[in-house]
Amino acid sequence: MKTVRRLFYADIVSAVAFVALAFLSLSYFIDFVDQLSDVGSSGYTSAHAALYSLLLLPGHFYEVAPIAVLIGAIYTLSRMAQSSEFTILRTGGLGPGRALSLLASLGLMFGVLTYLVGDYVAPLSERQASQLQARFKGGMKLGRSGAWLKDHASTPEGERSYSVNVGSAAANAVLQDIRIFEFDADGRLLRRIAAGSGKVQANATWALKDVQITRWINTEGKAQAPEEKLAEYDWPSSLTAGVVAAAVLPVSTMSTIDLFRYIGHLADNEQAAQSHQIQFWKRALYPFACLVMMGLALPFAYLHARAGGVSLKVFGGIMLGISFVLLNNVAGHLGLLRNWTPWIVAAAPSALYLLMSMAAFSWLVRYR
Repeated sequence: MKTVRRLFYADIVSAVAFVALAFLSLSYFIDFVDQLSDVGSSGYTSAHAALYSLLLLPGHFYEVAPIAVLIGAIYTLSRMAQSSEFTILRTGGLGPGRALSLLASLGLMFGVLTYLVGDYVAPLSERQASQLQARFKGGMKLGRSGAWLKDHASTPEGERSYSVNVGSAAANAVLQDIRIFEFDADGRLLRRIAAGSGKVQANATWALKDVQITRWINTEGKAQAPEEKLAEYDWPSSLTAGVVAAAVLPVSTMSTIDLFRYIGHLADNEQAAQSHQIQFWKRALYPFACLVMMGLALPFAYLHARAGGVSLKVFGGIMLGISFVLLNNVAGHLGLLRNWTPWIVAAAPSALYLLMSMAAFSWLVRYR
């Protein structure tokens, strides 16, 4: 059994590594060519473009890992079936259950690797890539409306709620074009704080610069809006640097734990969290897709060699992988539009393909 396991694991791992390397090389080339248009502006060189493309590779590996596992496993099992190696192993006592357990354990190993890369390596490298881009491109734009956050606090004057808008983010965690709107318990606007830049300190205090404070005061039926300009101003808040980074940076820079904490923050402030909940469950369940891909690859070992060559089977594996990715993305968008349960949206594509693979495996074992 050890010899069979060693034969399976060595061949499949080498094939998966080759496929993953091919995908990563193609992704790196595309990213590098895309960055060449910015070379020469604001001190951005080809070396920076190469470094930026390199920092994106862990995220690309996380995305293509299940497809690489599927194609590599299909290639190995099809080649073994074509050369009658798998038939000899079946004659020697390798039953369907044992073959399934061998591939399932290997799929779990690939799943653990995918989880480690996607939850620890990829967020760190994506964050570094975002900071590199912000350093040479005048900050990271956050769309037309910027990034919005909400906060609330209890003051001696009563309950206060805050709506915070960040226009863009620069390097070294510096926020730009900050606007803070303060409301009372009845929803009346009391104060607006506009700052050119700012940074969130360790104690969640925002150190703002180039500040203009506008207060709305109603005394004796007369409305007034006095303004005050300050070079620096410290605004106490419960919005920590981690929460702000989650709102400002792309979702790909967040780990599963970061997503969970940010969803809790959104729920506490009565903000919509459906999209982040779907991303959380997709991030949590995505590594198990490697196990599903192993299940999809196993029926190819039971196909007769005359049913098609190795190249045809690999092409079929590529089509299966692409269809899985498309269904996974479409399910996320449909779940957001239809307001479906997030964990069901994230688990449905993998569950569907796992059922398909087990049905095909059972039919081939029984009739072929």
